[in-house]
Amino acid sequence: MTGDIGWSGHVLALPVAFAFPALWAFSRSRPVAAAVSAAYFLAASHGLPQGVANFYASDLWPGLLLWIVASIAFVVVHAALWTRPPGKGRGARYLAAAALMAVPPFGIVGWANPITAAGVLFPGWGWWGMAAAAAGLVAMTTRWWPVAAIVLAGFWLWSATTWTAPSPPAGWAGVDLDLGQSLGRDASLERHRELIGVVKRKAGDGARVVILPESALGFWTPTVERLWRSQLSDTPVTVIAGAVIVDEDGYDNVMNAMSAGTSDVLYRERMPVPVSMWQPWRRWLGESGGARAHFFANPATEIDGARIAPLICYEQLILWPILQSAAQSPAIIVATGNGWWTTGTSIVAIQKASAQAWARLFGFPLVTAFNT
Repeated sequence: MTGDIGWSGHVLALPVAFAFPALWAFSRSRPVAAAVSAAYFLAASHGLPQGVANFYASDLWPGLLLWIVASIAFVVVHAALWTRPPGKGRGARYLAAAALMAVPPFGIVGWANPITAAGVLFPGWGWWGMAAAAAGLVAMTTRWWPVAAIVLAGFWLWSATTWTAPSPPAGWAGVDLDLGQSLGRDASLERHRELIGVVKRKAGDGARVVILPESALGFWTPTVERLWRSQLSDTPVTVIAGAVIVDEDGYDNVMNAMSAGTSDVLYRERMPVPVSMWQPWRRWLGESGGARAHFFANPATEIDGARIAPLICYEQLILWPILQSAAQSPAIIVATGNGWWTTGTSIVAIQKASAQAWARLFGFPLVTAFNT
């Protein structure tokens, strides 16, 4: 219930996840703590089996297997650090578990971290809000958890009554598309002209920077670059769009920045989706292919005089990319995704809710662009 409601895709529901530390801490035995951890994680990520089935156009079994395997890291970490009530240092142990699930290697599948709700409970508090949220999570593992729950509920209610979703800064516009799996796969001239037309309409409405979703440009080639730059020659607009750059070893999932005068790779994805995109075993076996993970590279970049924190798709579900970017003092969060494969799930809604929570925590404007 805690995982299902907290990670339903409604941003104001995120604080429900703060009940998990109490359920974990007051489990009667290590196996029970493991079961509680598994129930929370599996409920929070329940859309994964259907999403994987959509992606591979197969039945649910591959998705179910990945769903279970992905939960093992979360369960192992939390079961190993659990201590019998009223064990000493339960709060520190929980923080240790949360920290392990926030950074690689465990953080690679560190979805559903309750501290994501910090932006709902303490909007605008920045790093102090992170500290307050961490203190709240610790308090939920102590015998004072009812008092902590009441205090946190008060912050939650106040935030809910005054909540405003983060918005793009003036002159910036994100474009949501509904092109399904054809986006990035349809490399026809007609498709590129269609996207260029969308950009020009946004520019006509006053946008000077337009964001297109992940993979919008498909494979990035000199021909595609020439087409876009020539078509933008009469428009004073900068376009940030998703693309794929392929070489003999694999590929990079990137955000490209383009205008009439120039084009460049703005950002290379730090953490592509494991298994479907990031396949490190290929290199271990001496094979090529799969997306490269740039882990801690390029956490922030500048464009149009603004420093941005870029997040592509999967990076919105885990912790270290946004925290690393926030430490670079950006002015804007730019979050993109290509969620055609999430049909029938709440995955895109969860991505958007996470991005909104982090933007509100640090007081950053937010620009999003998703394809479904």
